[in-house]
Amino acid sequence: MLVNAAYGFLNMLSRLVDDRDPDLLMCAEDANWRPTWRVGLIESYKAHRVGEPLEALDPQIPVIFDLLRAMGIAVAGAEDYEAEDVIGALIDRCQGAVEIVSGDRDLFQLVRDPKVCVLYPMRGVSELTRVDEAYIERKYSIPGRSYGEYAVLRGDTSDGLPGVVGIGDKTASALIRKYGSLSAIIEAALTGEGTGALGKVANSVDYLDRAVQVSLITADAPVERVVMERPSGESNPELTEMAARYGLTTPVNRLLGALSRSGTASRSR
Repeated sequence: MLVNAAYGFLNMLSRLVDDRDPDLLMCAEDANWRPTWRVGLIESYKAHRVGEPLEALDPQIPVIFDLLRAMGIAVAGAEDYEAEDVIGALIDRCQGAVEIVSGDRDLFQLVRDPKVCVLYPMRGVSELTRVDEAYIERKYSIPGRSYGEYAVLRGDTSDGLPGVVGIGDKTASALIRKYGSLSAIIEAALTGEGTGALGKVANSVDYLDRAVQVSLITADAPVERVVMERPSGESNPELTEMAARYGLTTPVNRLLGALSRSGTASRSR
């Protein structure tokens, strides 16, 4: 059995724990990467990914989660929800600053200064871009809390979401800047305030109603109580046996060492 993904993930998490020194730690699980309720709203949602060959990766995911749980690191999921929904549901349960580490730009919609930012990997976790509201404003020319509605308008081909026909990045950002919100854009389109881009919005109201539900991260995912306190980094017989069985003793010990070094990291929050 290949364990390259598990090896890399454990090493990545070790680096993050050392660099960021978190008090709370949680890994979110895709209980369903293509939830039935999202597909029911927009059938093309992630349809192009169905059947992708992941034979080497899929068997490693349970191994990663079992090792994390044996170390005392929380793994949270919710039936028929994606990992991003789990994160959205748990943010309000956290006191203090929250850092979301992900290469999924969908999570930019959760950014809220000063509490929530995304650490976006540029080169593994050795180079992370801090995505706050100022970054979103610079990058997309929209208000810092408007990424979700901007993404609904322009679509996301990587998720099989077409967006409004004829509206790309620049037009979507211009509409958000002018009207302030998606609901205000739709209202202007339906009251006949203009043609052009607004006309395209008016022709896509049904799609937009569904796309909002599909694209926006829900805070209502039924996530059970999660103990996110950072574990002490102590080993145990179950963990030792499991790590040896999969040939992952070195990265497991590295992560345990990082967990035990609380308060020693140089943080830049």
